[in-house]
Amino acid sequence: MRNRLFKASFLSVTVLFSTLLLWAVLSLIFMPRWEEVVASALSAEMLYSIRLSLLTSLLSVAIVMVLATCIGYVLARYSFPGQQVLRTLVDLPMAFPELVLGLCLLLLFGHGVLSGWLKELGINIVFSRSAIVIAQVFTAVPYAIRVAYATFMGISPRYELVARSLGCSEWTAFRLVTLPMAKGGLLAATVISFARCMGCFGTVLILAGGTRMFTETLPITLYLNISYGNLAMAMTSGILLIAISLGAILVFEILNKEVLL
Repeated sequence: MRNRLFKASFLSVTVLFSTLLLWAVLSLIFMPRWEEVVASALSAEMLYSIRLSLLTSLLSVAIVMVLATCIGYVLARYSFPGQQVLRTLVDLPMAFPELVLGLCLLLLFGHGVLSGWLKELGINIVFSRSAIVIAQVFTAVPYAIRVAYATFMGISPRYELVARSLGCSEWTAFRLVTLPMAKGGLLAATVISFARCMGCFGTVLILAGGTRMFTETLPITLYLNISYGNLAMAMTSGILLIAISLGAILVFEILNKEVLL
């Protein structure tokens, strides 16, 4: 009797939450009129937003994966003073609300020493399209580092030692032995990073601004249009974000099967 009650209570919570989550997603998909969704998706504003979101996200993911691979490997393989401090530091942005992270980046690139150096070089980061990439990178990289770190921790360093004993350099052993073994984990980190970059809102809003048809990514389009009361455009933005995220997950599943094979 107690076992049945235990299972029933856990299953009830699971079913209740899953139902509410599915209901919320389906509400966004089926509530709007599809002729309005199609018209909104083909508007100049939406096409610009889609193109900017995809371009900046792909560039950001490339930067994120280089950073995550290097930092994750350092944390997994090397022991040094302050290692735990570094782990805490790279995890810290995950605990920040995006608006707070955006404010930190605004102060870094808009005021102070670094800002002065950049301005002397003629580089203006704040409220530019470059700021979108920077905001996305700082938002997504902690998640990618966590996955990369766990991946490298799961690979025995003995494989690299054997490769080096056979004459490989440290770089060659990493490239030919460790990286192929880490493909699955790094692929997962890539998909997570892409989803975080596509959905990045608060950090982009603070650092790059929400300028229509300039720094307008899909989440900014949703925010601006819901502020104006244009629900059709806002809901279309949401549907497109869900579709892109779902597509990224499906691609990950397909590629992950190929990696495992």
